[in-house]
Amino acid sequence: MAELLHPAPGQVAADEFQEHGLQRKLGGYALKIVIAAALTFSTYQLIVAAFHPLSSLVIRSLHVGFLLMITFLLYPAVKHSDLSRVAWYDWLLAGSAFVLSTYHWIFEADLIQRAGDPSMTDLVVGTIMVVMVFEAARRIMGLALPIICAAFLLYGLFGEYLPGSLAHRGFGFDQIVDQLFIGTEGIFGIPTMVSATYIFLFILFGAFLEHAGMIKLFNSVALGLVGHAQGGPAKVAVVSSGMMGTISGSGVANVLTVGQFTIPLMKRFGYSGVFAGAVEATASMGGQIMPPVMGAVAFIMAETLNVPYSEIVKAAIIPALLYYFTVFVMVHLEAGRLKLMGLPKEQCPSAWKAIKADWHLVLPLAALVFMLFHGFTPMFAGLTGLALTAILILGAAVAARISMHAFRYVFWIATGLAAATFLEFGIYPILGVIALLCLCCFFIQGGHKTLQTMKSSLVDGAKQGLVVGVACAVVGVIIGVLTLTGAASSFAGFILTVGEKSLFISLVLTMLVCLVLGMGIPTIPNYIITSAIAAPALLQLEVPLIVSHMFVFYFGIMADLTPPVALAAFAAASISKDDPDKTGWKATQLAIAGYVVPFMAVYTPALMLQGNWTALGVIYVVFKALLAITLWSAAAVGYFWAPLKLVERIFITAAAALLVVALPITDELGLGMAALFFAWHFWQKRRLALA
Repeated sequence: MAELLHPAPGQVAADEFQEHGLQRKLGGYALKIVIAAALTFSTYQLIVAAFHPLSSLVIRSLHVGFLLMITFLLYPAVKHSDLSRVAWYDWLLAGSAFVLSTYHWIFEADLIQRAGDPSMTDLVVGTIMVVMVFEAARRIMGLALPIICAAFLLYGLFGEYLPGSLAHRGFGFDQIVDQLFIGTEGIFGIPTMVSATYIFLFILFGAFLEHAGMIKLFNSVALGLVGHAQGGPAKVAVVSSGMMGTISGSGVANVLTVGQFTIPLMKRFGYSGVFAGAVEATASMGGQIMPPVMGAVAFIMAETLNVPYSEIVKAAIIPALLYYFTVFVMVHLEAGRLKLMGLPKEQCPSAWKAIKADWHLVLPLAALVFMLFHGFTPMFAGLTGLALTAILILGAAVAARISMHAFRYVFWIATGLAAATFLEFGIYPILGVIALLCLCCFFIQGGHKTLQTMKSSLVDGAKQGLVVGVACAVVGVIIGVLTLTGAASSFAGFILTVGEKSLFISLVLTMLVCLVLGMGIPTIPNYIITSAIAAPALLQLEVPLIVSHMFVFYFGIMADLTPPVALAAFAAASISKDDPDKTGWKATQLAIAGYVVPFMAVYTPALMLQGNWTALGVIYVVFKALLAITLWSAAAVGYFWAPLKLVERIFITAAAALLVVALPITDELGLGMAALFFAWHFWQKRRLALA
């Protein structure tokens, strides 16, 4: 059991792959300063969430200041730098970035009074901050995103000289800087606001649960449920990554955590390195669409559309389950084709015993889901879930030192009642309970280790928030320029013109834009750009609001699985020690639902519980989707109950396509062809068995 859950050292080398930039490996006083900065950052965000002591613009500005400071300390300017120390100019950049981020705080009243008429100091500070945001994005995410943002910036500055309808009326340098820095349309726009509030809290929430042992719990439950089944190790990867996705929301991070366990396990039981890596990459990327936490994009979408976060979660539930059903079926059929069995039952842990031992870790997640679906704001839900996680981690350490069971029950009841008084007195009782438990941990055996876990969670949460926050800030340049110039309407007009002739071609065009953009930039900026440009056009083509935004969101995620730049596949390949391109193409094949479901949702919005849906209608469309996915999976693998011939694979591919198209009589034809295939294949299998 221990060997299954903890691979031997040297078995994997995921450190060779770094999702974002090249990170320094510091020691000494430099490491202490970075840890102190990260702890201060997390503490600041918790104070903002609990008390909201500053104006919105100041909160965003300081958030960006922390992001830039820690980024310049952790990520070197060039790849060949000495990774053991921070260069002198990075110390200067880090300090300057944070000091300049206080500009809105110090001169808040003055900036309001001279709105639209920036002073020379405003322009200088604004220019420096925008340049620093570009540099931080380059260090973390490479050149692709900064180049795209720079192209939009150049368009804002010089677009008046372009020919025809591409040109705008012209804007001065002062107007551009004012748009990007002074107000809330540029680097401090909605994406940064969401990063500074909801997103950071949920990242911190995931970090606390990971440090509390949630990954081990998920792996144990997955092993207990499906480890012994046909192709068990790969099914463990699907189930474990799906559960991990409920708290993580980061596909590549899931690969580098869960994949450390699942990929070697799959290879050990007969799967190829390419297939093992592809399964983990595909399953992990689904975390961004798996409720309740989903990815950071979901929070940005809710804020952009001005709808409750629960509406986004509701729309994502069925597509997310279909996505994981696809991967599960593909894994099952591949195991059948290769005759791969599961783990011996005696080697698999009991899922029930694992839940019984660590059931308390599920409570924060359950509380989070309850609050999100009962009208509480994401910020309140995230903060409460985070506080509950902290109380459980600290309380478990204290309760472990209480010898009698009766007193343990008394302790937990008293702790719960004390925490529950927040309904009457607000956040203060929660803070009091956490402070008291921290104090107890100073004086009990194992308490210092628990406090170290808390500290590590705060530090890791701050570091994990860098990529999301910097991406939100730099992509604000695009939003600011589009808002100022109105350029988004040009591309939207083109899609509308195409859509008048064919909605399908408009959808394919939008999909290609998302996939091409995603080859160089993360999901968040991909969504922000395409939702600003393409989603409004889809809305005018009578695609429901949330469906149009989910469409571009899905293909932004699929870009991380689609070669040539498939980050999730590259991360998995670093563990499986196999070809990343082959891993990417196999992952693309496994994730077929991710490419098909968005199109189905456009033509049948009930799949995302949008439009005038009924329970019966939803059941029917889900049945169609499940059937189509099963047929496509069988065609892709070349196996169902027995190996399939080429003509059979072509036949069921056509049947699945007819089920998706949703035109008159296509459903009837698809269902008839599916029934014919199942009857034929069953008869063939029996005939072979009798022979």
